[in-house]
Amino acid sequence: MPPVLPRLEGDPPQPVSFRTESYKGGTFFPPKRQSWGELNYSLVGVVEFDIEGVRYLSPPHYAIWMPPDTMHEAWNQHDVRYVTVYVERALCAGLPESPQTLSISPLLKAILADFAARDIRLPVSEEDLRLAHVLVDQIRLARRCESYLPLSGDALLEPVLSALQAAPGDRRSLAEWARGMKTTERTLSRRCHDDLGMSFNEWRQRLKLVAALALLEAGVPVQEISRQLGYGSASAFIAMFRRLTGTSPTQMRGSEG
Repeated sequence: MPPVLPRLEGDPPQPVSFRTESYKGGTFFPPKRQSWGELNYSLVGVVEFDIEGVRYLSPPHYAIWMPPDTMHEAWNQHDVRYVTVYVERALCAGLPESPQTLSISPLLKAILADFAARDIRLPVSEEDLRLAHVLVDQIRLARRCESYLPLSGDALLEPVLSALQAAPGDRRSLAEWARGMKTTERTLSRRCHDDLGMSFNEWRQRLKLVAALALLEAGVPVQEISRQLGYGSASAFIAMFRRLTGTSPTQMRGSEG
């Protein structure tokens, strides 16, 4: 049986509280609904969420925001280092009113890193309370998308997406996947646009970025990452990474910690 984390009980945050923990692979977080908002952010590894019936991925550099009273559960297949921020209901005015994937700003990341380094779980001093309010402002200003890497329960798409998640370097074309699923490329392409809101190639590039971020966090060399992700050269991988993040893998790795 995988380890199961207990539900968070007790009073809501006052006004913001923080939790930074490491969890072993196979940990399951049971369904819960809380009266406060929650920001979830992976430092290392990827966590999967089911938020009111919709699946989300939470990789490094992207946070999952859930407003108060949102039913959710989560699990991680591999070891993760994870930050959770709890925001009381009164401070959630102006924050996203539905679950969102948020891009983490350098300032938001720095505040979280500072609190984690000083083991601040509940800000008390005037200085730390001011930082907590700046953090809430950063959540409000963060670039939003419903899900960075949407998943699907579609009978045709789900097996393809699951196979690619297991092997992001798989280079089969959409036409080859369609033949394997005994359908047409046009049908599979339409399912991607209808169910994922993007093309197959765009989804696969996002998957490769998610995989690359996790490998960078683990210290894997850039040349090896490019090989694992199916690129013919490190330069092709670096070009993709720079296009999607605005920086190079080496620069991003150097900015972490």
